[in-house]
Amino acid sequence: MIYELRIYHCVPGRLAALHARFSTVTLKLWKKHHIRQVGFFTDTIGDNCNTKLTYLLEWKSLAEREEKWNAFAADPVWIAARTETEKDGPIVARVENSILAPTGYSKLK
Repeated sequence: MIYELRIYHCVPGRLAALHARFSTVTLKLWKKHHIRQVGFFTDTIGDNCNTKLTYLLEWKSLAEREEKWNAFAADPVWIAARTETEKDGPIVARVENSILAPTGYSKLK
């Protein structure tokens, strides 16, 4: 397995909109496209408590990631939902993305 770490830095004041989009739209579409989440996290201490969402996705391979992520990104339902949820302006200012491979001693394999 490989893991994808994604960190979304929200436009100030828009973290609630990002949470709403994930809980009402994105996760349903991920289920449709068989995208597996490991977990979602927010900062409880530090400078980014109100502007940052971090999550992990689990993939069998880079090929699986490419296939499923591209299908999700091109889904007309996602495109429409993203447009609708950003009618008051962008939600995410920038995204950090890393593909991680577990070490031999990692609990996650």
